[in-house]
Amino acid sequence: MAMPACKPTAAGGWSSSRHMQSMQTEGEKASQKTEENLAVVLDFYASETRKLSRSQRVLEQIVRVNGQPVFLLMTILFVLVWIGANAWLEFTQRPAFDPLPYHLLHGVVSLGALVTATMVLIKQERLGRLAEQRDHLDLKVMLLTEQKAAKLIELIEELRRDLPDVRNRLDPGAAVLKEPISPDIVLATLEQPLSGVAGVVADTSISVADPPGVVKP
Repeated sequence: MAMPACKPTAAGGWSSSRHMQSMQTEGEKASQKTEENLAVVLDFYASETRKLSRSQRVLEQIVRVNGQPVFLLMTILFVLVWIGANAWLEFTQRPAFDPLPYHLLHGVVSLGALVTATMVLIKQERLGRLAEQRDHLDLKVMLLTEQKAAKLIELIEELRRDLPDVRNRLDPGAAVLKEPISPDIVLATLEQPLSGVAGVVADTSISVADPPGVVKP
């Protein structure tokens, strides 16, 4: 009587083991896909970095150093040493190289600020181009995702009509959502002012949320 009871247990254990192996395999595939996506992103940034000229690299390195708190402390220390040196020379009754009101110091600080601002603008211009490329890619991915979602809705509607156990009924909301958005409409919407875009979005949300012929309870 003990032998028949052992067989279902062994079968259940084998099925559980296969299920765990399948889950582990799916997890490994997902992890591999994530690593591939990260590698693509890193390769993109690495290729953009390789395109930089030597002068651009030096400039961005200087900007990176200027953005550190140490640079602020060094600037304050430089100003204090400059003022202290002139005050010491005047105290010892020797000619100061930049007496009050420190016109030379003002010129040096202004020149440094101008150079720093110019370098920051140059770097921001390059980062702006990268951001524009990313936004362009995001728009393409968004349109592709929307087309895939519309296709899935269309396939589900076809499956619902073909299933004999499911009552076929008209769904105006699904009929609207299964139509993909035209890229021309997206482009025209982007060219409109924000007030116009808000109106278009509001009208679209109303038409999708409350399709004609459907009465809310």
